[in-house]
Amino acid sequence: MLNGKKIVVVMPAYNADRTLRRCVAEVPPDIVDEILVVDDASSDTTVSVANGLGLTVFRHDQNFGYGRNQKTCYREAMSRGADIVVMVHPDYQYSPKLIVPMAGMIAYGEYDAVIASRILGNGALDGGMPLYKYAANRVLTLFQNILMGAKLSEYHTGFRAFSSKLLAKLPLDENSDDFVFDNQMLAQVLYGGHRLGEISCPTRYFKEASSINFFSSVKYGFGVIATSLRFRAGKMGIGSRKMFDPHETDAPQGYYKQIDDVISYDDRKARR
Repeated sequence: MLNGKKIVVVMPAYNADRTLRRCVAEVPPDIVDEILVVDDASSDTTVSVANGLGLTVFRHDQNFGYGRNQKTCYREAMSRGADIVVMVHPDYQYSPKLIVPMAGMIAYGEYDAVIASRILGNGALDGGMPLYKYAANRVLTLFQNILMGAKLSEYHTGFRAFSSKLLAKLPLDENSDDFVFDNQMLAQVLYGGHRLGEISCPTRYFKEASSINFFSSVKYGFGVIATSLRFRAGKMGIGSRKMFDPHETDAPQGYYKQIDDVISYDDRKARR
């Protein structure tokens, strides 16, 4: 705990058995109460590795996508009484050591959410980020800052922390099950006027780390543009605001069962 707040780390995993141990080893045990791993039907030994590390493991019965994986992450973290939920990719691209300052910024009431930026500090290219991804990051971020009236250094990091009170208000089920979920979630945070902080984070690009391919990156980019336009239209009172309307929700129960020390989760049962 930190300042009396229960902190749960969630890791949306897919074929992460080569990097999961290194990532978990850097999670600060003195403040993190529990680590949840949600496996999206990996074809490798991610579940076995996570179970061997003594983590709480959820396994989708089929591959539902990165966005749906996060929906399960947040749902289950909240059902376990988390006050603060920190999402970090188990591919070891980001430094889990930064969980402490990120959670602290929320635990002591300064922010409702915090993102770890690869752009602050100019470490992205030094860490191996491909030039085309860096360029796309900068262009898309500028576009979104203009349309959303924000001043973020980036919208595309996979290292985030949220208060459970904020998560309960975000209509996450309205978001995509694909990679653009990340971007839609930040748009919802900004749309609601919630306090969003940033912290500089080094990044590591290496062979074992996961990375979406060029086609998926292009698809993500168009999704970012669409999200930004929906945000601006909503602020102007044009079109549907369903994706941005806040709500209060209780974490659903009973969607998983214990099997061989692994909690198997069939996300189809949670669909609306």
